Amino acid sequence: MCRPAKERRFFPEILPEDFRPYRHQEQAFERLDWRAGQSTLIATGTGSGKTECFLFPILDYCRGNRGRKGIKAILIYPMNALATDQAKRLAGMIWRHPDLQGQVTAGLYLGEIPQQPVKTMTEEDVITDRDVLRQSPPDILLTNYKMLDYLLVRPRDFRLWRNNDPETLRYLVVDELHTFDGAQGADLACLIRRVKERLKTPPGRLCCAGTSATLGQGENQATPQDLLDFARQVFGEPFAEDSIVGESLLTTDEFLRGCLVTRSQPPGPEDSEYLNPLGSESAEAYVRAQHKLWLGAEIADFVAPEWRGRLGEHLKSHGFFRNLLTLLGNRAVAVDELEGAIRKQLPGFGGSEERYLRNLLASFLTLVSEAWTRSGDRWIPLVQVRYQLWLRELRRMVAPVAREPALALADDLKPEQLKHSLPVIHCPECGLTGWGGTMRDADTRLNPDLPTFYNSFFSYSSHVVFLFPETMRSRDRQAVFPTWLCSRCLSKQTMTEPGECGHCGANLEELIPFWAPETSRTVKLANGHERREGLHDCPSCTGHNSLTILGSRAASLMSVIVAQLFTSPFNEDKKLLAFSDSVQDASHRSGFFSARTYTFNLRAAIQKGGAGPGWAGAVRRVDRAVSRSLEAGASGAGVRRHLPPAGHGLAR
Repeated sequence: MCRPAKERRFFPEILPEDFRPYRHQEQAFERLDWRAGQSTLIATGTGSGKTECFLFPILDYCRGNRGRKGIKAILIYPMNALATDQAKRLAGMIWRHPDLQGQVTAGLYLGEIPQQPVKTMTEEDVITDRDVLRQSPPDILLTNYKMLDYLLVRPRDFRLWRNNDPETLRYLVVDELHTFDGAQGADLACLIRRVKERLKTPPGRLCCAGTSATLGQGENQATPQDLLDFARQVFGEPFAEDSIVGESLLTTDEFLRGCLVTRSQPPGPEDSEYLNPLGSESAEAYVRAQHKLWLGAEIADFVAPEWRGRLGEHLKSHGFFRNLLTLLGNRAVAVDELEGAIRKQLPGFGGSEERYLRNLLASFLTLVSEAWTRSGDRWIPLVQVRYQLWLRELRRMVAPVAREPALALADDLKPEQLKHSLPVIHCPECGLTGWGGTMRDADTRLNPDLPTFYNSFFSYSSHVVFLFPETMRSRDRQAVFPTWLCSRCLSKQTMTEPGECGHCGANLEELIPFWAPETSRTVKLANGHERREGLHDCPSCTGHNSLTILGSRAASLMSVIVAQLFTSPFNEDKKLLAFSDSVQDASHRSGFFSARTYTFNLRAAIQKGGAGPGWAGAVRRVDRAVSRSLEAGASGAGVRRHLPPAGHGLAR
């Protein structure tokens, strides 16, 4: 929990009465106040209120300089989706304050031309009409760094800057500063210097702010001096030694001061069925069930905020909550490590199975996520719950040639281990699994080189061979295998009587019986010649082209995660921000996610029962899913989410 600010109030004319800033927000307000104007780095965690750190000083400057025309603040975002989301938030802040509504304007200028441009500020929208922005430049401009580059050089956009004198632009903010490294950081640095040159901004006039939840984190953690040097290079402005504003967190004792433990016993293993979220139809049903399990009481009105406030008070008096905060200690802890520590804390449940502990933790964290507490006259979350899922790209997957092979990542193996490992091949249709390799004509030894195999596999080379151990034999093949593979030298040999390897002398325990079906064919070319080409048909289920390399790249893993999040009954706020290291990756993955997601939506619609078996029943189920979307007001979007991107034009 972030440490609250001191009694001193900043910006009394615009700060809402019920807003109680955190200590780091107070520090940022003091530095970024337009009367002081000290450039600042805001390096606090996700959900800690970084946006408020710079928005309130900017709004106060715009309010105090209403008579001055021109762009007073530029907010640069790394992604259009992030800029759009923040624009909506800014619009609400301006609309709800009487001293700002009609007095301060904000505009969103991105590369994509809006289909329905907004001409005036509303409660949910800033100005997006480009003609209006050129005619009446906004006080606050939200954009990305590439669009800002265009705004400086395109003749039709020159009018945006016509009202700016050298003193007008006061703030320049870069959100997610850590994304601007390498060449992109150099581009941004040059762009900021061009902005200052274009507007003739005097030295020291520009107050710069950079925000990030990940600055200085990771194994190669940067020192404060490194961060300051980076900021100075990017912004071209002085950053004092005390320019970094970090998070100040309460200790467990401070947070729970005055709260006596009145509950301590968690639900036991006999309640595992009710702890499992997959047994609930919706998020509300699951929360209600967990509330009753832990507190023994029903939730009367789920919409009203009072039960969340009472829940917060009950949790602060629960021994399990106190122990959990102590174990976490204001840091990220691996789930396995946390479960192991909880197992030791549970009286009488020392031998609890992993599934019970995992569901118990999920159940309790669900309640913690729903709990609120009072901050002045408003409700705020009891604590910030952050769950991070780390996934590794499943590339270059191999398995050692052994009687009991285990999957491994080639990048983790030593060169000597790679010599005795082969890529893994499988059929998604029937589950047949084996090794793959390359072998030249008249040769008996497999080549384990991965680049050679990948190039040969994707070019359908006849030199690719597939080897299936005896345990993975075809379901209709019962014959004894006379062919053996030596795990030491990877040589293939046929022996009527099992014995030693004829090439390296390995004993029988190092020889593996396998099945090597024919995976190539002869095709005639147009000139009358013949050539051999490889086949990827499964020899077990005869699936056409179904033998694939086991593994999954990051984009494929992400597409599955996106589909799961958006089809989950527990996700009531369907939003996604996907960061990427390069513009090329971002462009590719955006289209890739769209192209893949519809298949999961279609599959989910087909799986829902109640319309009879067979193809006709599947069609009726999809029709019902689309109809429900249309009834909910989704218009053509309800149809498009079940169609590939190429067919979206049919659902207009």
